Amino acid sequence: MQIAAPHPPNQFSDDGNIFYLTITPPPQLFIVGAVHISQFLAPMAASTGYQVTVIDPRAIFAHPERFPEIELVHAWPQDIFPKLKIDSQTAIVTLTHDPKIDDAALHHVLAATPFYIACLGSRKTHDARCKRLLAAGFSPSQIAQISGPAGFDIGAETPSEIAVSVLSEMIAAFRKGME
Repeated sequence: MQIAAPHPPNQFSDDGNIFYLTITPPPQLFIVGAVHISQFLAPMAASTGYQVTVIDPRAIFAHPERFPEIELVHAWPQDIFPKLKIDSQTAIVTLTHDPKIDDAALHHVLAATPFYIACLGSRKTHDARCKRLLAAGFSPSQIAQISGPAGFDIGAETPSEIAVSVLSEMIAAFRKGME
């Protein structure tokens, strides 16, 4: 058997005898916090092709009845994120408003290469988050990766509208990265 030299994806070899098909795994979304917004964001993201995992140490919130057909992980971010593959096909959205949960996730993903990192909260909350991350030793360029407040500003008020704004911004970031 002869191993052919690498070819650009999805095309025939020079002699036309081999078709090279590249199959990439679906992009993944890790949602930190099994909150009301997550109940809308998770299935919407799954329906658009994302492999979705909701992470929350609070089992009372991350319950299968609230998230049918969505992978749930009952763990603290600092325990689970070191075990996860975070790459350019990964998005992370933190939604708890609790620094001991959201910041713990950020400490593990800011050094990685996700295509999207977003955190829920007001501008004031985001400014406080950025100050905590600076004090923890993260660089301004690492912190600048975070979209905060999460989502496009569409005037969203309800959990479902907020989920739409976050998903829209996430899709835009993913597609922009494919250019």
